[in-house]
Amino acid sequence: MWSKSTEYAIRALIQVAVSNMEGRRPGFREIAESIDAPVQFTAKILQILSKASLVGSVRGRGGGFFFDPLKPELKLAGVIRVLEGEKYFTGCVIGLPKCDQDHPCPMHAEFVRIRTNLVTLADHETIQGLARKTVEGEGRLRR
Repeated sequence: MWSKSTEYAIRALIQVAVSNMEGRRPGFREIAESIDAPVQFTAKILQILSKASLVGSVRGRGGGFFFDPLKPELKLAGVIRVLEGEKYFTGCVIGLPKCDQDHPCPMHAEFVRIRTNLVTLADHETIQGLARKTVEGEGRLRR
């Protein structure tokens, strides 16, 4: 459903939030290992997320990735928009350049309902909320 980049980004950010709850700022290697992801790919994704100001980072000893506690919680939609683009929320499920109620693809009517639910989920769920679920044992980040 999402690209590997988005999947790893969401898992990495949840891990950052979990580590922050424990009072730590994890580095990219620790994050990659904890979510069972390739180290260099994770580093690249975290760099993109950091440049987009979705997560903070500090270099050097005592550094790592963190969420600013003074900022609002990061909505899942923000992560998806950075890595997948706005088209994820508006585009045609089979990739037609023009697909709407007046010019629908064969899957349009059914997919509009699914997309509406996905948009609602992404607009309401936060990375920090997913981290809390992970800490409480309601989910996991590894196979």
